[in-house]
Amino acid sequence: MPKRLFALLFTLLAGAALAAGSATAGPALVGGTGADEPYPFAVSMHTESGTLFCAGSLITPTWVATAAHCVSGKDPATLTFRLGTNESDSGGETAQPVEIVLNPHFNASTQTGDLALVRLAAPAKTTPIAVGAAAAPGTPARVLGWGQTCATPGCGRPVPTLQQLDTHLVEGAKCTSSFDGTAELCTDNPAGKAGSCYGDSGGPELTRDGGHWTLIGVTSRPGNGSPTCATAPSIYTSVVAYEPWIASKTG
Repeated sequence: MPKRLFALLFTLLAGAALAAGSATAGPALVGGTGADEPYPFAVSMHTESGTLFCAGSLITPTWVATAAHCVSGKDPATLTFRLGTNESDSGGETAQPVEIVLNPHFNASTQTGDLALVRLAAPAKTTPIAVGAAAAPGTPARVLGWGQTCATPGCGRPVPTLQQLDTHLVEGAKCTSSFDGTAELCTDNPAGKAGSCYGDSGGPELTRDGGHWTLIGVTSRPGNGSPTCATAPSIYTSVVAYEPWIASKTG
């Protein structure tokens, strides 16, 4: 399956699963668990009809970081964000996007440079997350998302409660899908069967800095191009590598 098509499926099939429903039950975030603490900076992203299609992270009171493939070509007026809650359908606060800024290095064919910034109409009350200072193989990481919890396309629906998975960064050689070692993070699939899936795109990858979380990446795509989730390490766009660009846009 072409990489670009899979990336599109990664964001679109979750919405189809929501509409169709499923009797299939499975572990969270494909092998993860329900969130065990608040993540107020995590952003669920919804279409005009209310369907969750991607996730993001509040990095300043007025800016959200997400994957470029989530918002490329979209009209911000047709989107709604929810933040300040672990629930994608209730609580917290809602926010209206007004501007989408794609990373100038984003390549829609290879999906490299998969990062975008979205400006909100008004400052959020929620506390943002800081961008991390470093990310290297061996770094412990936690990934978050509301996406599909079973591994094959259309096998289930996204979940309303945020999910988490503990993992770590691995050598880039383990990610073979057009991996850019200068600006992407190859993230392990624990036990060879856990990781992000459809609907998780754009969501946060975190690491601990002292007693608090920092943002090191956003969910981009599978590391092997397979349409079945978690069969290999996943690729996350490094917000650490793009921090100068982020700072230049968000002030």
